[in-house]
Amino acid sequence: MNVLGSSRNIHVEHLNATQIDGVVHFHGAQVRAEDKSLHELLQPIEDASHTRDRKRSPPDSACTRGTRVDVVQKVTGWTADDISAPDEPHILWMHGYVGSGKSAISQEVCTRSERQGRPVASFFFFRNAGDRSKIWRLAPTLANDMAAVVPEMAPFIRAAATAKPGLKNFPVPSTSVAMQMQRLVYSPFKAAMEGGPVVSLAGHPFLIVIDGLDECEDKEEIQDLIEGMLMFFDENPFIPLRVFITSRVEQHIQSHLDVPGVLLTDLVDYCSDDDIETFLDVLFANERRRNPVMRAYVRENGEWPAPHDKQKLVQHIGGSFIFASTVFKFIMGSTAENGSTTTPMKRLPLALKMNPDFDGLYAQTLARSQHLPHFFDIISTIAHLEVPLPTSGIAELLGISTYEVVNVLVNLQAIILVPGTDDIPVTLFHTSLREFLTTQSRSGSFFAHPRQHVRLLLCCLQSELAHRQRGRGSLIHHTQRNPAAAYALRYSEAHLLRAQHFFESAESDYAMQLCREMLELSPDSPELIQSLARVARRHAMDSGVLEDLKETVSLNRQVLSVRPFSQLDRSQSLRAIGDGLVDHYRRKGSMAELEEVISLFREELELRPSPHPDRPYALDNLGVALNDRYQYTRTATDLEEVISLYREAIQLRPSPHPDRSSSLSNLGDALRDRYLRTKTATDLEEAISLYREALELRPFPHPDRTTSLSKLDIALRNRYQRTRTLIDLEEVISLGREAFELRPYRLVILPYHSICEELLVSLYPVGHQDRLAIVNRLAFLRQERSRDTGPIDEDPACIARLKAEARRLSASTFMT
Repeated sequence: MNVLGSSRNIHVEHLNATQIDGVVHFHGAQVRAEDKSLHELLQPIEDASHTRDRKRSPPDSACTRGTRVDVVQKVTGWTADDISAPDEPHILWMHGYVGSGKSAISQEVCTRSERQGRPVASFFFFRNAGDRSKIWRLAPTLANDMAAVVPEMAPFIRAAATAKPGLKNFPVPSTSVAMQMQRLVYSPFKAAMEGGPVVSLAGHPFLIVIDGLDECEDKEEIQDLIEGMLMFFDENPFIPLRVFITSRVEQHIQSHLDVPGVLLTDLVDYCSDDDIETFLDVLFANERRRNPVMRAYVRENGEWPAPHDKQKLVQHIGGSFIFASTVFKFIMGSTAENGSTTTPMKRLPLALKMNPDFDGLYAQTLARSQHLPHFFDIISTIAHLEVPLPTSGIAELLGISTYEVVNVLVNLQAIILVPGTDDIPVTLFHTSLREFLTTQSRSGSFFAHPRQHVRLLLCCLQSELAHRQRGRGSLIHHTQRNPAAAYALRYSEAHLLRAQHFFESAESDYAMQLCREMLELSPDSPELIQSLARVARRHAMDSGVLEDLKETVSLNRQVLSVRPFSQLDRSQSLRAIGDGLVDHYRRKGSMAELEEVISLFREELELRPSPHPDRPYALDNLGVALNDRYQYTRTATDLEEVISLYREAIQLRPSPHPDRSSSLSNLGDALRDRYLRTKTATDLEEAISLYREALELRPFPHPDRTTSLSKLDIALRNRYQRTRTLIDLEEVISLGREAFELRPYRLVILPYHSICEELLVSLYPVGHQDRLAIVNRLAFLRQERSRDTGPIDEDPACIARLKAEARRLSASTFMT
């Protein structure tokens, strides 16, 4: 085998080569941590800081010269001041509404600080931008950037990362974000300060800028980040470190930052009409230099826009820089909604009618391309992509031509940033556009339905298959692929998870077919076996066929046997096998399978010790499996362990964690089971309390509200049977009425007729002013039961008597 041919003077280290089917694959040998550079050790995000290429990595925000002077001066002045008092705030939180220019100010603060010789490290969160919308890469990225400007930190960061590799495990570390920041950022900085004067600081505090914190998806971890930050500064009041945070006002952020020790700045106080006018003056002046139509109009008619028109525009914009920028792009655009060419002068009056809440603007702009081929496919794809793609990548993924993508997007440049080259991603002018597109009540006919995830999954699988067919055995790492193929490799699983409720049978079959064809090309690939297993489980859930479930389990066992696993990989495979066995067990009822499920989920839980972010889900899995066994064997020790597991899950999901309501409901179920077994009243009281909290966390139109209503209903009836407290029955009636309104199936309301009868006799006797409502309710319930079961179970004469009494009471009330 002649690998290097006639090459000479070649130096190769740490190289392994494997030959498969005549194709040679090269693999780097395992490199010891001490031999890696700090950058290799931390693996920071390259495009998350203020030094990124903003055209490729949004937000593309910067302050126009002469604008935002006061607020930038306030922030930079605060960052430069020495910390001279123990109660002086180390954190400044600047909050503002959508489009108020937060990211532009963050960018300007970073740039100005560096220009004035003060070191700064930054992280710009951005929704739906891969790891930039997650919190787990924040600490490694900040640590890497800080070490570059404060070299004294580097040995301490390296020591921490080497001693505890879990600080930077990917995609999710095995420690909390607070611990990441403590070990990789705060402690190394403190150690460097204690080692003597740090030349690069030049006597000023070091500045960390965290922009767009509300765009981070990990809400619970944000609270952990802030609490850890506040605790560090409480313990180190004079440390020369300041943190500038920007975000929208959202409860999970405000509740932790609107506290003593944090300096607050409301950007509304700094959004002036003067700044907007200066901003527009610069934009129009720049456009005048390159727009021949505008120059010709000015020569013939004088200044444009005229001062009174510009003043109207400034007042209409109302202090929003994103709205100002979007309106300007609309005015200077070249294509109107009907496709005919208009001038900026004719579009200016139309701009004054735009709705500054953006929804109207978005709808009006999108309507320009609505009639074009592939419009909805392209727009829905952009809305649901995990990370942005260039026009060529979107086209290849969807199987259309690049010019067709450009044809749709060229009319939408007021709200979508369309680069001039095929290698720069298409990005949204503001993330509120994605919120608009994915909220049906706002977007109406432009709604990007989540079913698009099915389409994107199939496109990813098609792209992956085509890539493998073109070059069997070729290198498949995403960095060595074109954008569409790279995207398919990394994000097909994400689309599978998001698409799971929207598959049609033919689509599920086709996904299976594509996975099988890929596996035929590379039969020993654990990644492809795992992909087939995931699609097969979705197929099995749709078909309900036992053989499909068996295949899912078999494939996941194969994955576990053919690949050397990291701890993270093994825990994921254990869960996948366990989930498949649970599905099969519940259809077939094999106790042996249930025992294996419990064993698998115990190992999964051991591999996810606290504070691993997936530990609550591992607790849920084991709790559900043990509860299944309890329902079959009635073994008290199983129920006690279930209660213990669910209690820990609740502790790990404090409000407003999105899964807290499920944990509350699970523990309520287990405690109610124990009450039914032991008749211990405190268990039932706690279950009722848990159900109430779960119901509060599931306001209308939450899809699980009806389930919570039903569980609280049952628990209250249990308590009534024990205490005979009629107020419980009244609440049951109220819960039943809401459940019926939310889900008007007759079976929901059948149990309540006996309760109404008891209320009628005990609490609302003849003569009671509220008897009419209960009589009407009971007549309705009995009639519904009669429709379901027939006159055998319901006496038509009884129903008639109730209706007659209701008419009498109604007439009497009317006469009164």
